[in-house]
Amino acid sequence: MYVEVVGAVVLGALLLLVLLKKKQECLKSEGGWWGVGSPLEIPEDDSIRPFEVETTQEELEDLHRRIDQTRAFPSLEDSKFHYGFNSSYLQQVVSYWRSDFNWRKQVERLNMYPHFKTKIEGIDVHYIHVKPKNLPEGTRAVPLMMVHGWPGSFYEFYNVLPLLTEPPSPDHLAFEVVCPSIPGYGFSEAPHKKGFDSVCAARVFHKLMRRLGFQRFYVHGGDWGWIITTNMAQLEPTIVKGLHVNFAPAARPSLTIVLSLLLGRYFPKLFGFTDHDIKRLFPCVEKLVVDGVKETGYMHIQATKPDTAGRGLNDSPVGLAAYILEKFSTWTDPEFRNLENGGLERKFSLDDLLTNVMIYWTTASIISSMRFYKENVGKGLDQPHAKIPVVVPAGLAIFPCELLHTPELWAKQKYHKLVSYTLMPRGGHFAAMEEPELIAQDLQKFVKIVESGK
Repeated sequence: MYVEVVGAVVLGALLLLVLLKKKQECLKSEGGWWGVGSPLEIPEDDSIRPFEVETTQEELEDLHRRIDQTRAFPSLEDSKFHYGFNSSYLQQVVSYWRSDFNWRKQVERLNMYPHFKTKIEGIDVHYIHVKPKNLPEGTRAVPLMMVHGWPGSFYEFYNVLPLLTEPPSPDHLAFEVVCPSIPGYGFSEAPHKKGFDSVCAARVFHKLMRRLGFQRFYVHGGDWGWIITTNMAQLEPTIVKGLHVNFAPAARPSLTIVLSLLLGRYFPKLFGFTDHDIKRLFPCVEKLVVDGVKETGYMHIQATKPDTAGRGLNDSPVGLAAYILEKFSTWTDPEFRNLENGGLERKFSLDDLLTNVMIYWTTASIISSMRFYKENVGKGLDQPHAKIPVVVPAGLAIFPCELLHTPELWAKQKYHKLVSYTLMPRGGHFAAMEEPELIAQDLQKFVKIVESGK
């Protein structure tokens, strides 16, 4: 009892010091130019241009030729997904891709929502803009930007968009949704200069929303979308009405986080830890280290030499599919490593998975998407945005199979107005694509809380 009391006093003192030290500071970011040449040579065109995804017979023939010429390699016996994407199952995926997957049909699906491009800071930024069709008279839609991550795309949100823009009942809010492609991903032009990181993306997306006429709006993100939308809230806290994320790892360890890791197993109530927190945060040290090594190799490559590995992926559709789809297996549920097919079709359809791969393939954007790791991770953990709190209302959806778990106490260290913290019953890293209903429900709940002013 004595130790718990002393610990509580120490923790309380530390929290008070942190709160007194923190000021309502905003993240600062100068303008940039990511196009070819300089802004003096090429003046900015702020027009908004309709865009459609297209394909050609030549594009399909080239894809099929490359698939036909791939060299298969056998998996080790009983290796499942422990060595990466299982080669035997990969042959099944490739066979479906070659013979049954209908890219032209998926292009039609991609074009079911309006696409646009506009030039910002020298590069074309792609986005879809989805408005409610049948708003009741006298009501307005809630503006929302949703930002994807790697190796996803704007397509991650296609199953959640109808739930947000076509609400099932008058009790549900209707959203007007903008889903951009991060520059260097999919149909957004890649930066031509070094240094384009999450803060730059946040600044570009603010300019996009201003260009579309939104004075205030909500943002949602996962994976890289988490840090980009967090940076958006830090850059313009009076413009971002609320921030909702489904991935929020601690950017840098605070004293409170360190203390909770050291003592939380023994005094969980002191740190507000739930049974779920304990289960996720305190596996045996060996498991923690081994799993870290197993699942972070891609990050080491992409944060150091993305162009080297990326060049091979850019030339091989089968290699690209294996590299991307392996993440949709192990990041959805780490137990899927124990299955011959990686559990891919338990949560996703092959059509949806291959459509995401095709967005990378047809735009040749895998290298530029991987560079985003080098631009961010290469700058270290002590960036200005890592030290600045988020003061806008925030909501966090915690999925049980997420890559990193964030206890509520940790989240409050960064997000000072955490008004919603939801432990989800199921789901992993690609939450919007895997569990669109849960994401839509939590967004509804979060925005209603913020709009009510509670």
